[in-house]
Amino acid sequence: MVEGWGEDGLRAVRGALHAQDGVALLAALRRGPVREVLQLAGDGVAGAAAQGLPGAAEMAALFLGALRERGFRGDEELADRLRAATGDAAIPLLRPLAVDLEMLAMLLEGDPAESGGRIDLSTGECRPAFTDELGPGPEAEEDDDLERWLYVPAMGSGAGYRDMELFIEDVEDAALADRLRIAIGGRGAFRRFKVVLAGDERSWSRYHRFRDERQRGRARAWLAEEGYCPHSTFFVEPGSGSSPSGPV
Repeated sequence: MVEGWGEDGLRAVRGALHAQDGVALLAALRRGPVREVLQLAGDGVAGAAAQGLPGAAEMAALFLGALRERGFRGDEELADRLRAATGDAAIPLLRPLAVDLEMLAMLLEGDPAESGGRIDLSTGECRPAFTDELGPGPEAEEDDDLERWLYVPAMGSGAGYRDMELFIEDVEDAALADRLRIAIGGRGAFRRFKVVLAGDERSWSRYHRFRDERQRGRARAWLAEEGYCPHSTFFVEPGSGSSPSGPV
């Protein structure tokens, strides 16, 4: 049983996603527990399953089981997509949008007084609000086109604070958990939390995977509320194939 993801394994998953290579993604997912990369890799697995790549249906089943067990915000929306990709449910009535969930999460969880932004519905590009303050771009005359832009509100750090609380509940080292609980009390909680956690490399890495998964899930859920879902396309090299399986 693989205990966690190493940097090389995560790099392989991200590389396959960036290259839009379904076969490489399925192979990379054998290198760690899928429960830690569900939101990161779920759309890729759905794309591979929709193509009928060898092993993709089995990987989708692993993802679905882990999503049911975990139940973060956004996990049900991802599960719907996986079920549709494997033919077990109707395709969700959401418009596909090639948006980066990590970038969207940054817009959503910024300071309400300074952040937020919008998504270009023609490209999926996330544009922070501050870029609009730098001066008009070449598309300035289309800035008010509601058919082109989806505006993204900044909701603040409340969800991120809850992520720290939930992570602390799962820290096995009682002394570290106590230090972290003290760290998140009062102003400067995020900075103190990171300072304390930085002393434990394994917990530091695990927290970032945990936080990133929850952020992506929240971004996915918000996007679904607006009528959209992330979209990605995967290809398979002629004559290639694999039958991956991995720990949940």
